[in-house]
This record gives sequence, C-alpha cells and structure tokens, in this order.
Amino acid sequence: MFVKVCGLKTFEQIDKAVELGYDAVGFVMHKPSKRYVNAEEAAGLIKHAQGRIKTFVVGVTFDEVKEAAHLADYVQVSEAVSLPNLAYASDRDERDVKCALFVYDASRGSGVYKGFPEWLSAYRDKLLISGGLSPENAAGSVRAVRPFGADVSSGVEKDGVKDYELMKKFINAVRGADI
Repeated sequence: MFVKVCGLKTFEQIDKAVELGYDAVGFVMHKPSKRYVNAEEAAGLIKHAQGRIKTFVVGVTFDEVKEAAHLADYVQVSEAVSLPNLAYASDRDERDVKCALFVYDASRGSGVYKGFPEWLSAYRDKLLISGGLSPENAAGSVRAVRPFGADVSSGVEKDGVKDYELMKKFINAVRGADI
C-alpha cells in the first residue's frame, strides 16, 4: 500500500516520514493554504528528500506548481490538465507524461471526511484516497475502497503541525488494513 503525507514544510518532517516508511511526501504550493511553500522552499525540500522518498508538488492549478514541477517525482493538481500541454510546460516529451495516479479527495477540499462513492472501485489500481483521513478512519476506508494508496495531511496534525505519533498511527492503520 502506497502511503503519502502531504503539507510538509521542514526537513525534520521529511526525515520523520522517511523513518516511518512513508512512500511519498507532498509540498503544497497553493498560496491560500496554511501549508504553503514557495518554489524556492519546495526546491530545497525536494532536494532534501531525493533518493529517500518520492516527492509531489501540489496545487490547484499547474501554474502554481510549474516552477518546481521539473524537480518533483509527481505533479498533483486538481484542475483538468491536458497532458501534452503539461509536457510542454515542464519541458518533457509529451510521451513521457501520463496520469500516474488518480487522487480522490473525500472531503471535497474541506478536510472533513465525507466517504467514498462506489464508482471509485473501477480505478483501484491507480487510486490514491485522501481528504479527511486520519488514524481513526484510515483502516476502514482502505478496507472499503481497497485503493492503491492513501494520502493524509491535516489528519496527522496537532495545532496545525505534523505530529510524529499521529503520522505513525496513520501509516500503521493503513498498512494494517491492507489485506
């Protein structure tokens, strides 16, 4: 089971994610987010993570992440994106750009878990569930949907800061439910 923690802002948080066995970390480049990092900060965080854990730059639009897109392993945006245009903007051959994962936000951007629709089962092999997930509801969600992976952000925070114990509980819940 692929497990990603998103909204990291420090080297220490990356180190904790690596130590706990997360597969990927995400850096939010959407300015209104309290987890926002600018392109320079994202570049430093990606460099720190490289070779140890997969990296995502995350935004609502490609314009938000384009300055760091070429550095990260994955680009995650919520707008509709034309893959050839994405390849052109990132200076990559369009044949090399593809939709690697489909991320479904069960909170619909609110951070409050609202469940997963049944139609998602058709996309399990590329599905990353997210949105309102926490150590308390992760196992049940994974068992119900059986996705490729799970993505967490606010569900592993205390007072707006990533918490090591919650990160540990989350990854253990997800991996424990992956039967």
